[in-house]
Amino acid sequence: MYAIIDIETTGGSPKWEKITEIAMYLHDGTQITGEFVTLVNPEKNIPYYITNLTGITNEMVENAPRFYEIAKKIVELTEDRTFVAHNARFDYSFIRQEFKSLGFNYKRNTLDTVALSRKLLPGHRSYSLGNICDDLSISIVGRHRAAGDALATVRLFEILMEKDREINGSRSTLFRNTKVSKLNPKLDITKIENIPEEPGVYYFYNENDDLIYIGKSQNLRQRISTHLSNNSTHRAMEMRDQIADIDWETTGSELIALLKESSEIKKNKPVFNRAQRRTNFQWGLFSFTDQNGYINFRYGLLDNDDSPLSVFTSKDKVKSTLNSLVEKYGLCQKLSGLYETEGACFQYQVGICRGACCGKESAKEYNIKATRATEEFLFTRRNFFIIDTGRCIEERCAVKIVNGKYAGYGYFNINEMGFGLSAIHDCIKPWADNRDIQTILKQYLKNKRVEKIVEF
Repeated sequence: MYAIIDIETTGGSPKWEKITEIAMYLHDGTQITGEFVTLVNPEKNIPYYITNLTGITNEMVENAPRFYEIAKKIVELTEDRTFVAHNARFDYSFIRQEFKSLGFNYKRNTLDTVALSRKLLPGHRSYSLGNICDDLSISIVGRHRAAGDALATVRLFEILMEKDREINGSRSTLFRNTKVSKLNPKLDITKIENIPEEPGVYYFYNENDDLIYIGKSQNLRQRISTHLSNNSTHRAMEMRDQIADIDWETTGSELIALLKESSEIKKNKPVFNRAQRRTNFQWGLFSFTDQNGYINFRYGLLDNDDSPLSVFTSKDKVKSTLNSLVEKYGLCQKLSGLYETEGACFQYQVGICRGACCGKESAKEYNIKATRATEEFLFTRRNFFIIDTGRCIEERCAVKIVNGKYAGYGYFNINEMGFGLSAIHDCIKPWADNRDIQTILKQYLKNKRVEKIVEF
């Protein structure tokens, strides 16, 4: 039993955008047995470019039902049915997000007609709905409207079922469980159902028990399921076909997942993590004190032994950061590595720089400003704990920083230990610091909120 579905939306991100139309055709494997089609009031503006694509205007959805008004019907119609769509990840993720906003965990087995088409109908130049339908002479009445695209998906689905019967006969499990058809036969698929929807680190093993990939995610089940249905690249499919066992560890905090993933990849060097081991951060920002006692900055390509203040993906980005520091703190262009000259910098000549480049501003006065600039990148050699969420309500995680260096992490029970410093110190397991760990910590603290910082 199947529910063949198509949606239209206000944009591409399930987290930020909303559904504007949904079409659902119930199918028993032979024919359509029911249908449900409706516009949906997204409770937000439909962008002009989306209206141009779909023809759905703000006026059309003004009096349409909101998603919560049709949610019960969607649950009932899809109960005990496989969720079928062309590029199912898109439609399914939007509907799941709509239900999540209502406090309901919507889960259905899914079937993607893109993946099935690639498997049963190889050799097409494109597997987008428009192109594959053109190749198969399936007419789409109302392209980029939910009903038109869903009906075209129904016709494609029926062709795929017939093709599957020709190839596999009654032995086929393809339509009963499409995940099974694409996975390594030694993978215990019952294990997938036990994967939690929590932050953590996951591990993939091949048939020889070799660790082939390590990853992290805010949602372990969602990320692992994505890997197991990934047809985007040859390398992704190659890895998926080799996965014979899966393991995972919940971390509670995304920060712990990032730190653990980085350390584990360096330690184990899995074959499919090679691209991740080649970091995109190739440029560094450095500081040093010159022979006259002035703090200087410079930028350059990284070597393995370098200890930069911060790392960057390009020369332009590190130069842009330096220019911002010069302007923000009143630094000297020459001493910041941005103006090469034997004498004073250009900004001194026009009255902007106070003359550190030619001894007019004392090293003591100048270094106060330069030190403030470095503190944007360093942990300023402080000792502190980063406290964040744990793996359960009563638990918190702690990341320990000593003299500005990462010292390790651990977990403690707030009911048993509270936030006493000795208890937090005792829970820490030591881990090695390195440049990547420093980058993770600095970027995370810059862009994310943690529960608290406790100095010691």
